[in-house]
Amino acid sequence: MQRRKFLRTAGVGGAVVAASTTVAAPAIAQSMPELRWRITSSFPKSLDTLFGGAEHFAKAIAEATDNRFQIRVFAAGEIVPGLQVADAIQNGTVEMGHTASYYYFGKDPAFAIGTAIPFGLNARQQDAWLTHGGGEQALNDFYKDFNIFGLAAGNTGAQMGGWFRKEIKTLDDMKGLKMRIGGFAGQVMSKIGVVPQQIAAGDIYPALEKGTIDAAEWVGPYDDQKLGFNKVAPFYNYPGWWEGSATLHVFTNLAKWNELPKSYQAIVRSAAAATNTWMTAKYDAASPKALRELVAGGTKLTPFPQPVMEACFNASNEVYAETSAKFPRFKKVFDGWKDFRREGVLWFRIAEAGFDNFMARQSAANRL
Repeated sequence: MQRRKFLRTAGVGGAVVAASTTVAAPAIAQSMPELRWRITSSFPKSLDTLFGGAEHFAKAIAEATDNRFQIRVFAAGEIVPGLQVADAIQNGTVEMGHTASYYYFGKDPAFAIGTAIPFGLNARQQDAWLTHGGGEQALNDFYKDFNIFGLAAGNTGAQMGGWFRKEIKTLDDMKGLKMRIGGFAGQVMSKIGVVPQQIAAGDIYPALEKGTIDAAEWVGPYDDQKLGFNKVAPFYNYPGWWEGSATLHVFTNLAKWNELPKSYQAIVRSAAAATNTWMTAKYDAASPKALRELVAGGTKLTPFPQPVMEACFNASNEVYAETSAKFPRFKKVFDGWKDFRREGVLWFRIAEAGFDNFMARQSAANRL
């Protein structure tokens, strides 16, 4: 009798468990709203790593949410021009943008720190500052004044110093040059006599070809080869001292970010972090082959003369002091960044540079 009662009770319990299981799945699904957002990139589709970063980011979010959170990616010019992405985020034209913070230097110089400033951090140091050095919080405290929430979502690594129509042998050769370079680096270049020009990616080649500008910087071999700069400017200088690394950000309209469920915010953070790693790795994998092909095709690979580097370093410090005195928001972010740079470079001098310099010597000796 007791055994039969137990079996009847167990049967009912099993039915309850089964029912609860069938109810649980749609209940969980219902807690994840279906969202259809747009993200506008600052880059053309032809630049498959820069534009591809936004695609990688959107795909990761769709996969993590079983396509309940879908973000459609638009290239520069399809919704707004590449240099107006931040404006589109601020005014709610789109929910998200994938861009370089320093494009908006004209709004406030503190925007430059989000991407890169001269003689700054390498890619690993930048990630360390953002993640564990208070950088992300400092930037978002600043971005909120512009109705923006930002997450790092890509890094080019150290960039090249650009393409020149004539060889740079002395500091005097820089004077009067019209160069595509903007933001903070443009101000530094002005100190040594360069005339900076802010030009979007798609307009650089024709300006260089026609002689409207004398030099241009973009990213590095992989992208520069795609853009064809080697066909109109033979001298390829290095290093890009104004971009020891360059962080891209996913900017989200602040109100839209705050409306996202916490689970979606966590997924967006994870997708941005994955894109950050993906982009640096892709550039590091693709640049060696592209550089070899450029040199084989006649590109003249040339280091900046040491006096030029020293003059630019000194000019950078002058601009930092002047900007800090005029712009309190810049000073607030910069002071913490500068302290982190001092310690970070000291550490890298010991381990990373010690190892890298030894390996560089082995490479120069054809021993690798």
